[in-house]
Formats: sequence, C-alpha cells, structure tokens
Amino acid sequence: MRVLVSGASGFLGSALRESLEADRHEVVKLTRRPPAAGERAIRWNPAAGSLNVSVLEGMDAVVHLAGENVAGRWTAAKKARIRESRVGGTRLLAESLARMQNPPGVMVCASAAGYYGDRGDEVLTEESPPGSGFLAEVAREWEAAADPARQKGIRVVHLRFGIVLSPEGGALRLMLLPFRMGLGGKLGSGRQYMAWISLPDAVGAVRHALDTGELEGPVNAVAPHPVRNEEFTRTLGRVLSRPTPFTLPEFAGKLVMGEMAEEMLFVSQRVEPVRLLETGYGFKHPRLEEALRDMLG
Repeated sequence: MRVLVSGASGFLGSALRESLEADRHEVVKLTRRPPAAGERAIRWNPAAGSLNVSVLEGMDAVVHLAGENVAGRWTAAKKARIRESRVGGTRLLAESLARMQNPPGVMVCASAAGYYGDRGDEVLTEESPPGSGFLAEVAREWEAAADPARQKGIRVVHLRFGIVLSPEGGALRLMLLPFRMGLGGKLGSGRQYMAWISLPDAVGAVRHALDTGELEGPVNAVAPHPVRNEEFTRTLGRVLSRPTPFTLPEFAGKLVMGEMAEEMLFVSQRVEPVRLLETGYGFKHPRLEEALRDMLG
C-alpha cells in the first residue's frame, strides 16, 4: 500500500511511519519544506492553498495528522493558526483529492476529543452531540472540511484522539520531569475525566481505520477506560515511585495559561471508543497503569 502522510515528522506521525514501513508499505510524506534528494515526499503549502494534484496520483490511502500545536497560551494569533492549520489544511487536501482522476480509497483524518467540550460525568460516544468552546468549534469545522473527499466517494474516517501518551512527546513527556522530582499533583479538583490513549494504540487505531472498510465518519480514538485526573496523578506517581502531594488550583492554571487551561486541563471528557470496539480493534493498553508501566519501563 502506498500511503501519503501529513504530519509525518510529529511523534504520532513518526511512529505511524515506522509501523507502516515495518510492514513494507510505502510512506510518502506531505511536507511544507522542499524534499531532500531521494526523499519520498511531496511539498505543499497549506497557507497559500498550494498542492499539485498530479503528484498525488498513485496513492492508495491518505493519513492527515498535520496541525499547529495547541500547547501554549492562546493569543488571537495562536488561535487563528490552530484553526487554519486544521480547517484550511484539511480542506485543501480534501479538495485536491476530489480533483484526482484516480483518488485513494480512504482518507484518515486526525480530529480530537475536544469535539465534545466539557461534559462532566456524561458518557460520550460517537453519537454524542458536539460541545461548546473553541476546541469544539475547531473540531466541527475540521471534520466538515473533509466533505469534498467524502462527496468524491472516498471513505473518510475522523479519529477523535484523546491525550496521546508517550514519553517521546506530548503531555506525558512534559509531566515526567516534575513527577520524577516528586512535584506532581492533580489539576483542580481532580474529578475531571481524561480521555487518553497510548501511542502504540494511537498508531493501531490509524492502522485499523485504514484496513477496516466498515469504519467511516467519527471514531473515538481513546482507551476503553477513561480515568479521572486524580486517578491519573496517583497512577503516574505509583509507576514512578514518587509522591504526588500537590494541587494546581484551577484559578492559578487559568491565570497563567488562560483559555488553553480552561479547555484542556480542567475539562471533563468521559469518552468511550464504541466504534473501535465494535469493529474488533484489540487494545494493547486498555488500562492506564499497564500502559504507563509498559512505556516507562
């Protein structure tokens, strides 16, 4: 299979590329920089709306992971980059695929559990309505931007990722130093549910979406056992054999990090992976402690 991957240099994209190539699939990177000599890559410029459709011919599948990092204080400019990198980039890619003479059979797009907003203890499945807030708005527009590919007859899957856990990147990597120093603790009340997935299962969900013809539309890419933040804190401390005595008060988090903290650190999302389980995906890490112990040795 010949697979075009955007965001192939990120920690999820790199792991996916390694997995696909280990099974002898050909991975072609979609990159904003000029490809190096001999590199299997295609250049695009989402900001300028530039992508040569003719060079896309021959692709069997597309995996679209690219997007501005949501970490950091959300200034107006940062929020505009978050939205445009996802919505504009997806629309450009979907419209380009729709103009192809022989389009790929499947397009797997990253989305986010942020689609559901802050929902307390409500159990959230792929049938649940969207929530409110900036990330929920972006996720709705992000998924809708793939409509041109869908209308062309391409099978489109939106993987609504929870927090992808890996010591190589993302939130867990940022947590490890303070937790290892015994400075870890819960966020606010700690009662908020966290939708999470291990990096191996995030890669597995993408591979499952590529290979499973009955999967289409939204798919929750989360582990089947979401945990409250206080349980996550205790579990990570236990795995690292470190105390977790501290609490980051909600007002302090919002004071320092603003809207980003409100929508990412203190929201509650009890998301369940109904579609993955229904279509037979077997999680390598269904529970948090075994995931952390496996990844952290």
